[in-house]
Amino acid sequence: MSRQVLSDELLERIHSRAPGYDRDNAFFAEDLEELQAAGYLRALVPTEFGGLGLSLREVAREQQRLAAAAPATALGINMHLVWTGVAKAMHDRGLDFLDFVLEEAGAGEVFGFAISEAGNDLVLFGSRTTAEPDQDGGYRFTGTKVFTSLSPAWTRLSVFGLDTVSEDAPKLIHAFIRRDEPGFRILDDWDTVGMRATQSNTTVLEGAHAPAERVFRRLPPGPNPDPLVFGIFANFELLLAAVYTGIGARALELGVEAAHRRTSMKNDGKPYSSDPDIRWRIADAAIAQDALAPQIDSIARDIDELVDHGGQWFPRLVGVKVRATETARVVVDAAIRVSGGSSYTASSELGRLYRDVLAGMFHPSDDESAHNTVANAWLGPIA
Repeated sequence: MSRQVLSDELLERIHSRAPGYDRDNAFFAEDLEELQAAGYLRALVPTEFGGLGLSLREVAREQQRLAAAAPATALGINMHLVWTGVAKAMHDRGLDFLDFVLEEAGAGEVFGFAISEAGNDLVLFGSRTTAEPDQDGGYRFTGTKVFTSLSPAWTRLSVFGLDTVSEDAPKLIHAFIRRDEPGFRILDDWDTVGMRATQSNTTVLEGAHAPAERVFRRLPPGPNPDPLVFGIFANFELLLAAVYTGIGARALELGVEAAHRRTSMKNDGKPYSSDPDIRWRIADAAIAQDALAPQIDSIARDIDELVDHGGQWFPRLVGVKVRATETARVVVDAAIRVSGGSSYTASSELGRLYRDVLAGMFHPSDDESAHNTVANAWLGPIA
């Protein structure tokens, strides 16, 4: 039986705050406080490190529930959950280089994710940020990171950049910096169409220092089979898919409610739920939505159980992410068409979901990259 951390009462409170955060372009501070108090940020941390010991499969289910209540809150929390999930995946596979993440998350630290850079479509396989080695095994990072979720709240931030001067250069350097140390600025520049409560502001690294004990991977640029790459892809793609699946589930609920609530003067006052075209539209959305949760569940179970899919892992992961984000857009669109013009108002929940769901196309892996990954897996590289 799947364990739950998020009570219905907590989710209702979070749901009630979502419109205000969106309207005010404000961080989900109260949500974060309650989620921390419930232990949710320790959900993926094994019990021996002070966590709740949930599986990725269980947390993916919880993220769907949280996203149905407040998509931006779920997406922001995702970034912390990704790092605890990566650390758990490494620990489960006998690798201890991220055990300090589990220890610190178990003690209450909040982890942020600073990977994305403007114009960098290589994502994990290249960086425009400079990683300058010191004399003691540490690095100073200089560059600009965009879409840094949890900007107001993280206490530990993952950064990576390119070392071009060491003897074995070039190397991509992965490390964590601390909020209570200098070398970075957080801009107040998050004014987006949707997912506003994440407050994923730009982070400017100005020689931010990570000592040797915070540098956890040095990898060659380009695709490689390092376990860290798998861990990041697995947790990032799957938990993103969970968030957008939750958005679709909520949109479908709202569409059904609207179909029962709205009546047709052309049809003697009968509810729209009796209209064949409306029934087809809701059914079509439900058929698309129903495929997602079982696929997420299956892939998460395989990650938890250390199943080896070899070269098919990355196609599976990018596939479920793209399918979830694209399906969520289709389902939200269908619900809006069923609900009518009232969803076009700024205060409408469906209108907010319509804006929030657009963010799905910008997360890695994007549609083009995902199709390239799947094509290479099935057809081989271009001759």
